[in-house]
Amino acid sequence: MTVDAVVFDLDGVIVDSEPVWEEVRRAYVATHGGTWQDDTQRRLMGMSTGEWARYLSGELGVRRTAEQVAADVVEEMTRRYAARVPVIDGSDQVVRRLAARWPLGLASSSPSRLIAAALTATGLTGEFRTTLSTEETERGKPAPDVYLTVARRLGVAPARCVAVEDSSNGVRSAAAAGMAVVAVPHGSYPLDPDAQRLAAAVLGSIDELTPEVVDRLA
Repeated sequence: MTVDAVVFDLDGVIVDSEPVWEEVRRAYVATHGGTWQDDTQRRLMGMSTGEWARYLSGELGVRRTAEQVAADVVEEMTRRYAARVPVIDGSDQVVRRLAARWPLGLASSSPSRLIAAALTATGLTGEFRTTLSTEETERGKPAPDVYLTVARRLGVAPARCVAVEDSSNGVRSAAAAGMAVVAVPHGSYPLDPDAQRLAAAVLGSIDELTPEVVDRLA
């Protein structure tokens, strides 16, 4: 295989936002009469905005409509990002290094407004040829929709793309699209065994992702 493009996830790869998402959604569930479960965060990682809003409203018993849940939680995340975007150390340099070799795409479960805020804060907006939120696709991760669409926009076959993911559902999504996946799991959210097996490479931190690592997947 020749690698023709690299597609990044955002949350947990470029910005350390999964703990912020968990804090905001956990507090929202508690405030509005729901019950947070032991596996809730693992289930939510990778869901589109509509999917996780329906999950909080339906499965967790939050006394708000899914539309209200989505609007309230995204508004609070936007407020948090306005104060500080939690950029992962070294992630911006990694993106720039790879952008010098390959066209880059971004396939994120974050709403478009948070993608824009994160890329502006990191100065990376111009490094990506295309960015896509799962709120613009039929299904969120672990379905392959977002990765397939990004590959199509880049004009590259999915099998000639390398994806960079942190979560189990993200790895499943990119692998289902036919991409070779580099996993960089978050210390607080380890990969499920099946997702670990799907990854072509597993790194300890984002700064281990070099052009040489990508080349070895070709």
